[in-house]
Amino acid sequence: MSLDVPPALLEQAERGEVDEAAFVDCVRTSLPYAWEMISSLVAQLKVDGGEFADNQTPPPDEQHRGQLLRALASDAIRGALERHFGVRLAFQNCHRVAVFPLDPSVDERHARFTSIRGQLLNQSPELRDC
Repeated sequence: MSLDVPPALLEQAERGEVDEAAFVDCVRTSLPYAWEMISSLVAQLKVDGGEFADNQTPPPDEQHRGQLLRALASDAIRGALERHFGVRLAFQNCHRVAVFPLDPSVDERHARFTSIRGQLLNQSPELRDC
C-alpha cells in the first residue's frame, strides 16, 4: 500500500471532494523518507539557486527506495508534491531525485535531465538492480 490514509481523508474521497493539503499531509506522514528527500532538495535549490538540485546517493535500503518509487511513480502524489513545493520533479534510477524551479529558463536543462541520453549516462553497474 502506498499511503496510510486517515479515515477522514478516505471519507472525503468517497464523497468526491478531497482537500489537497490533507492529501499532501498524508503523503508526508506515509512516505517520510521521500518527503525529507524532496524537502531537502527544495531547500537546497532555494539556498544555492541554479538550474536544479538533485540527490545522487542511493537510499539506505529497499524500504526507503520503495518510498521514492511510490512517491514519484504516482501521478497524483507527484503532482501534489510539485504543486505543494512549487517545483518540477524528475527521477532517474530508483533514487536520483531532482527538483527544478518552475522557471522556463531551465526548460532545456530539465529536458536534458529527463532525456533518454540523460538516463543512459546515469547508469552504473551498482544500480543495475535498484
